[in-house]
Amino acid sequence: MIGTGAISNLHARAYKNIGYQLTVCTDIYEEAGRRFAAQHGAEFVPTYAEVCRHPEVDYVDVCTFPDFRLEPIEICAQTRKHVQVQKPISTNLATARRMIDTARAGGILLGVVSQHRFDDASRFLSSAIAEGRLGKLIECDCYVKWYRSPAYYSRPIKGSWKTEGGGALINQAIHQIDILRWLAGPVSELFGVWQLGALHKIESEDVVSAVVRYTSGATGVIQAATAFWPGYTERTEFHGTKGTAVISGDKLTTWDVENDSGDPAPVAQEVASGASDPMAISLEPFERQFLEFGDAIQNGRKPLVSGEEGYQALELVDAVYRSCRTGEKVRL
Repeated sequence: MIGTGAISNLHARAYKNIGYQLTVCTDIYEEAGRRFAAQHGAEFVPTYAEVCRHPEVDYVDVCTFPDFRLEPIEICAQTRKHVQVQKPISTNLATARRMIDTARAGGILLGVVSQHRFDDASRFLSSAIAEGRLGKLIECDCYVKWYRSPAYYSRPIKGSWKTEGGGALINQAIHQIDILRWLAGPVSELFGVWQLGALHKIESEDVVSAVVRYTSGATGVIQAATAFWPGYTERTEFHGTKGTAVISGDKLTTWDVENDSGDPAPVAQEVASGASDPMAISLEPFERQFLEFGDAIQNGRKPLVSGEEGYQALELVDAVYRSCRTGEKVRL
């Protein structure tokens, strides 16, 4: 593991639960890295290159800020180590494309952590939408109206364009963007508006909205924020000609479909959400994604959330940002 911050601890716990061995780790803050290594039974090494060249490593998990992705992939492509990176895939499309091309040229798999693809809700909807149970999709939306405290943004790199690639859209709402892109399909055009530092002392957006049109003809709304105290459970909504499905947090909370048939929908009301606490999320979808990535390695196939999938989510984020900057509609 490269990077031993907050999300790394969730990853480490998930690895332990599924029987994967966390072999070696590194962090630019050696004291923190050594604490993490001791806690999780891993070897600590001073540099990321040593992780990428470690003889006992099958794949490298990159849990750093998104401006540091390409460098370990370049080494892993030489050492034939597969790579999984924390979302978003990168801060910009050019680097993301280089990551994908480098991995492909090196014959290694590149995966992007997007664990909500592995929630029961999204897995059910993937099948149900494909089977036409909602009919033709006509509106697909996501609302991520979260709150992050001033302490969360106390480090200058938080919410910065260079290190994080932006604010609420790329860092918090990227999961819902990915689910929309996966289940509703590609977007043909959009128009976005934002507020930079509406509540927080950051250079990027903590409030943003966009209206989108999908290539299917469906329309939708994307809203993302970290400025709304105390933070509200995120929703991803799919409205079709036969009915409506709503994912709230990590659960399917609405399934209103006329004359429905097929497997029962896994409707639930108790949800987990990072609305006010980034760590208040379930381990199970991480476990499922890591098992799926391991299976992809063993069987030489593309993982469900590949580099290309991560690129597509970032492409949508980039288009919203371009529209916000120019005040014009963006066509994809």
